[in-house]
Amino acid sequence: MYLTKDEEALLSGEKGEGSRKAMELLVALGDIFEAPRLIPISSAHLSGVSYKTIAEGGISFLEELAVDAKVKVPTTLNPAGMDREKWKEMGISPRFADRQQHIIECYEALGVTADCSCTPFLSTNIPRKGDTLAWAESSALSFANSMVGARTNREGGPGALAAAIVGKTPEYGLHLDENRKPSVVIDVEVEDPDHSLLGQAVGSVVGSRIPYFRGIRPDTDRAKMLAAAMAAAGSVALFHIEGVTPEADPRSIKGLEHIAIGKRELEAARNKLNTGNDPELIALGCPHLSVEEMRSLASKLKGRKRRGDAEVWFCTSRCTAAKCPKEVEVLSRFGNIVCDTCMIVAPIEERFKTTATNSAKACNYLPTLCSQKVVFRDTDGLLELIS
Repeated sequence: MYLTKDEEALLSGEKGEGSRKAMELLVALGDIFEAPRLIPISSAHLSGVSYKTIAEGGISFLEELAVDAKVKVPTTLNPAGMDREKWKEMGISPRFADRQQHIIECYEALGVTADCSCTPFLSTNIPRKGDTLAWAESSALSFANSMVGARTNREGGPGALAAAIVGKTPEYGLHLDENRKPSVVIDVEVEDPDHSLLGQAVGSVVGSRIPYFRGIRPDTDRAKMLAAAMAAAGSVALFHIEGVTPEADPRSIKGLEHIAIGKRELEAARNKLNTGNDPELIALGCPHLSVEEMRSLASKLKGRKRRGDAEVWFCTSRCTAAKCPKEVEVLSRFGNIVCDTCMIVAPIEERFKTTATNSAKACNYLPTLCSQKVVFRDTDGLLELIS
């Protein structure tokens, strides 16, 4: 991989040990993927935040970088393992809370904005078409690639952080025009489908291929649910939707395989996700709830009475919660407004055995990361369990 004189200086350690380590990692990635050069990025978004997932080894890595390194581009942070203000109410141990806060402080020392959300594109890190990014949250990067027309590979947490410190990323994969073309056509044969369930059905079939959708016109909230489910059920990092996404071109699908998704496929996906009954936790907000979703939920619950004894979480970003105080007041009568975190990266296995959610993404991760049995319901189905 070609390096400029400035890049060689970083690699030699002339700009500090943290920058050297970041550059070393980028060069290794570039060599693996045969990238010809590094290209500038406009922003980064980092995973690897929860103490539950990175533990002491991750902390040591961050501490070493934070000694003398700083990010060079706007950089935001994925959900942590707890609500920073309500960790006691969540049943988080003081030890976990202390280590989690230290992780966030390490990122802040690096110059990272600690918004702790998986939906930075809704508020704190809004990409534009054509922007080059280094994003590591699978659902967010898929949304940015697809709905916005920005460009990022499916980065790992360390790689995205290294890119943020250097301000550049290796040029390969989805940064190249030839790798952004669709490889399979999805003909949706259901009117107004549950987009999380649709993403589950499609991701399970297409794997890492690039699907081109016909028959749907999702808004932002449905698109983020679709992106999240496909990234978790498969490893979809880019999709096209005819008449919706900026890079969708009907001419590009000539000769491609067609896969029809109807009621039977959606029902099969639903049945596969459901593994439990009688949830102890009911969690909405994976990806984090938007302002519009908070308003919709509050409208549906207003005037109704809370029922059942399951704990309820409405997971969102602190930025979003601040924008809708009236909705927060309504929803707080039915459950906890949980910011900075979500049901996947919090240590819920210490308190719960079965979780109900409307997120196919969460359903994929809860059994393995949180030792949970899962109850999948659409949003209205979950509200029926609550009120």
